[in-house]
Amino acid sequence: MKYTEHDLSTAAHHVQNILGLAIQHSPAHDALVVWDGQCALSLAITDAYKRCLPEATFIEFDAHEPAAIRAEFAKLAAGDLVVLVQSTSFRLDAFRIRVELFKLGLKVIEHPHLSRMPGEEGRLYIDSLAYDAEYFRNTGAALKARIDQASCGIVDSGGAQLVFGAGFEDAKLNVGDYRQMNNVGGQFPIGEVFTESRDLEAVNGKVRVSIFGDTQFAVNKPPVPITLEISKGRVVGVEDSTAEFDKVLELIRAEEGEIWLRELGLGLNRAFSPERMVSDIGTFERMCGIHFSLGAKHGSYNKPNIRRADAKFHVDVFAATETVTLDEEVVFSNGAWLVS
Repeated sequence: MKYTEHDLSTAAHHVQNILGLAIQHSPAHDALVVWDGQCALSLAITDAYKRCLPEATFIEFDAHEPAAIRAEFAKLAAGDLVVLVQSTSFRLDAFRIRVELFKLGLKVIEHPHLSRMPGEEGRLYIDSLAYDAEYFRNTGAALKARIDQASCGIVDSGGAQLVFGAGFEDAKLNVGDYRQMNNVGGQFPIGEVFTESRDLEAVNGKVRVSIFGDTQFAVNKPPVPITLEISKGRVVGVEDSTAEFDKVLELIRAEEGEIWLRELGLGLNRAFSPERMVSDIGTFERMCGIHFSLGAKHGSYNKPNIRRADAKFHVDVFAATETVTLDEEVVFSNGAWLVS
């Protein structure tokens, strides 16, 4: 895949907005970009940062020992910026990169798993980096306000309805607004509001799943939507399943005994849709629409009936969503959010 000058200039434009609007990086602070050249998309994103951060230090991950890279991190001061452009996911022995960088007061932008999005998917990834601050922040804040106050929610996926009957946990935002947060940055692209039922056992009904994350962490689109029957927050029935989806369910059952439905994710990124997909599930998770997690693992919320040590799985599945209703208000229809 060879990216055109238009692709590269588009990527640079989006990166400039991320740096200026979301991260609020200024020339008064240093910047370090750690990159690799293992795939074309990684090289394209690195090129964008070279255009936007001409004074930054660039270090090729594969050409240096871990100690040398850690030494570069040590040169930085609080408020400086680290960008990680990764074909897979960088590992520095037991060094948990983003967590440790946040502890140092550094701003962090991560672009992981770029090699999972070859060919034309790379152009969709570049599109997904567009940072519309007004849309992300206003829509995100409006959804959070409604979620935090709602006593009930319904996801209609074409005749199948999943009912959240006990309200929701306080919603969390991933909209590129870090002004009230301890840590600045995270994984890009962004665009999500997420929560879960206040009472996991108050979730009942059916939902049609049109896309799911498979055992290879790849986006999998079955020929027809798979219908899940949910009773007291657990998957109790499956219709129109596939062999790959059965593998996912079997893995969860083998480790956890039952299959919880936990996260309710409201994706905001309009670059992704059921017709515009990338293979990496961690990137596609931002798709404009609704996704859930299967499995007991959800680190953002603690529940008395789930021991964190026993929670192993968090598998994203995407509803064939027609509408989302919070209390009496329809907040999603025809593939778009209706609040701002």
